[in-house]
Amino acid sequence: MSKLKYFLIAGLLRIAGLLPLGLAQFIGRWGGLLVWRLNGRSRKTTDVNLRLCLPELSQAEQKRLSRESMAHTGMTALEIPLMWEWPVDKCFGLIRETRGLERVDQALASGKGLILLAPHLGNWELAGLFFSSRYKMAALYSPPHLKEFEDYMIRVRGRLGSELVRGDRKGLLRLMGILKEGGVAGILPDQSPRGKTNAYAPFFGTDVRTMTLVNRLMQKTGANVLVTFAERLPDGKGFRLIVEDAVPGNDDPDPVVAATALNQSVEKVIRMAPAQYQWEYKRLRHRPPGNPNPYYPNKICR
Repeated sequence: MSKLKYFLIAGLLRIAGLLPLGLAQFIGRWGGLLVWRLNGRSRKTTDVNLRLCLPELSQAEQKRLSRESMAHTGMTALEIPLMWEWPVDKCFGLIRETRGLERVDQALASGKGLILLAPHLGNWELAGLFFSSRYKMAALYSPPHLKEFEDYMIRVRGRLGSELVRGDRKGLLRLMGILKEGGVAGILPDQSPRGKTNAYAPFFGTDVRTMTLVNRLMQKTGANVLVTFAERLPDGKGFRLIVEDAVPGNDDPDPVVAATALNQSVEKVIRMAPAQYQWEYKRLRHRPPGNPNPYYPNKICR
């Protein structure tokens, strides 16, 4: 049954990969708007996140942003097959502008490695593909449930030489090795982490479980840290690749201070393109014990 699911998913990805960018974004946008209109779980999660994270917006502004966010999420879903199935040169042709790439070269010129934080903002697959073409790079990933699909994902993401490493002890040791060699480690910093070596820190004002991995890697390797994302341009014109400085404090010895700086680094780039963030992810579900779960107010976090 798992192989049948894989062949079905892979077939759909290959069909979607035949689309031009404009048509993929058009279909994705209207699919996202349909999901928003149906007012299901994704819409409800998005609305909760926007209400808690951006309270300065009026209800009308939050509603508009919720609608646009779901449209952009739909576009992202249809763009990913293009990034996985298109020839890499064709993917790179979508990058119309870059900002801040000199920050990467300056960080690596110091002789230390670089941690690139790539939140779920814009098209993170394109950003990962771009940097893996330029630098010795390893990226942390969470394996999917289907083993066959994991092999496919590793192949398409690593076709320019980037290593994909799991978030286990062996994978973390490999990340440290890459950084000590002066390479680049790519990390998605806005996932709700598992395990015990984490910290509670504010994300848009709400304390949530936050990874301390970036802090530990910096402490052990002396690596630098930057934030990047590929911003979607309007009307199917492609993407703008942006690299920004992280908020100071990611290397602080206090894990809570470091986790706070990590979340603030993510917030910084989200505010640059808030509609392109994946707000339907339940980022706030793991709060300090005793607090209500914002998505299920009758449930208490433990």
